[in-house]
Amino acid sequence: MKKIALIGSTGSIGVNTLKVIESHPDKFRVVSLAAGKNADLLLEQARKFKPALICIRDREQAALLKSKLARTGIRVVWGEEGLIEASSCANADTAVFSVVGAQGLRPLIAAIKSGKNICFANKEPFVIAGELINRLAAKHGVKILPIDSEHSAVFQCLEGKKKDEIRRIILTSSGGPFRAVTSRELRKVTVRDALNHPRWKMGKKITIDSATLMNKGLEVIEAANLFNMPVDKIEVLIHPEAIIHSLVEFIDGSHMAQLAIPDMRIPIQYAIGYPERLDSNGLPRLDLTHVRRFHFEKPDMEKFPCLGLGYEAKRTGGTMPAVLNAANEMAVGSFLEGKISFVDIPLRIERVMKKHRVVRKPGLEDILESDRWAREVFNAGRSVGCR
Repeated sequence: MKKIALIGSTGSIGVNTLKVIESHPDKFRVVSLAAGKNADLLLEQARKFKPALICIRDREQAALLKSKLARTGIRVVWGEEGLIEASSCANADTAVFSVVGAQGLRPLIAAIKSGKNICFANKEPFVIAGELINRLAAKHGVKILPIDSEHSAVFQCLEGKKKDEIRRIILTSSGGPFRAVTSRELRKVTVRDALNHPRWKMGKKITIDSATLMNKGLEVIEAANLFNMPVDKIEVLIHPEAIIHSLVEFIDGSHMAQLAIPDMRIPIQYAIGYPERLDSNGLPRLDLTHVRRFHFEKPDMEKFPCLGLGYEAKRTGGTMPAVLNAANEMAVGSFLEGKISFVDIPLRIERVMKKHRVVRKPGLEDILESDRWAREVFNAGRSVGCR
């Protein structure tokens, strides 16, 4: 039985992970849970799954949870130190990460150093520190398994294949809610419009990233780091049906693809169950006669410049992906708060990127400092002691 530390338990990935765990009670047991600020749901999860430890961001919420769980034997911790403790919990053998933004980097590294296998849905740590994570994973002998549906698809297609047999990786994208709108119409996009994704139900930040195609820009960087591939061998295709989750083209012209209904429980189950494939236990099956047609098109890089910024950041390398990621988080937050327009998002990100002095072979502190610097520059709207 696998013992799971679930970091980000109250978000959509965390909730679906618990559904998978609940459907396979003989395969998994939850030993720690961590959440941001949804104390009510975390309390409900703790009472249901009875982990040894739970963590929440806020100290006052932690005190309240501790009082409500006083007779259960469940320990309650808080803040970043608590998050690190939940991630590296001695009883766990697998840590599942779904924490928005760069805040999950230190806990993820702590989990690797404590020998946990890593299943990750939050792409940011692999975007900003992929090379460092790979080195640590190799040193400590842990497996890194993607939950993100596109990278899970690539992972499955590449199993048992040699790197020199690969011609390219093709990441698919639904195209988001604005695939068919004009550049002029994008200027009038509201927050409500951008949060209305046609295929997936996700958190606000990743839904906006999907609308700008920054999600694909980040995924390009993630795939290059995760699969140790040159960024120019990674392409993006718009696939509105969201049934083919990604493809790999081999040097003989063959393509391998992974197909499934658009439900995150499938890649979650594959990751936490690996190397075993588990029964889907009642999930709808893919009916290809119902789908009937697949459509593909190239992304419009002029209409959606965030995708190009992802390629640019990876080609530049060093600390630039960390700056891209931080500036994007700030821009998305500003858009959601009504402070900037939808089309301002890539403009503000690019402005910060142009001011950055890249550290070519960064360590953890270089990466975290670049993340901090980018947020400060974004807020100031001007250069603040450029690195």
